Amino acid sequence: MAQAALMDAYQTFMETAHTYLNIRNEADYDGALQALEDILEAASDTVNDPLNPLIELLSQAISAYESQSDELTAFLEEAESTPVDIALLRTLMDQHNLTGSDLPEIGDKTMVSRVLNGKRTLQRNAIELLAKRFGIRPALFLGG
Repeated sequence: MAQAALMDAYQTFMETAHTYLNIRNEADYDGALQALEDILEAASDTVNDPLNPLIELLSQAISAYESQSDELTAFLEEAESTPVDIALLRTLMDQHNLTGSDLPEIGDKTMVSRVLNGKRTLQRNAIELLAKRFGIRPALFLGG
């Protein structure tokens, strides 16, 4: 009797979760990302949360889809290869709608361009000035 109930519950789950666990296209991918976000918000963020296995299932399905997409793989490779300080600087520029000319803490727009292209590194004084300007800890530019 319990086995039949378990099988019924599993079948119902798979009918509902099939699209999220077998991502075939961008619409399925977006749906799985949204479902994962909703479940993460509902979860208690503890080791024993009953939603953890579902979070793991969705994460694996999303990861499998991402690894098959050339565009997403290229994006992830670029993101992972970008130094932390450059990624943070680009994010701050994007969030505040800034251009290279808007960052005198680093220097002129040519210097900002060199930093963003990895040809120059952010100097300590520039990091301190940027951290003060944006209200963040300087250690964030170092990945801390």
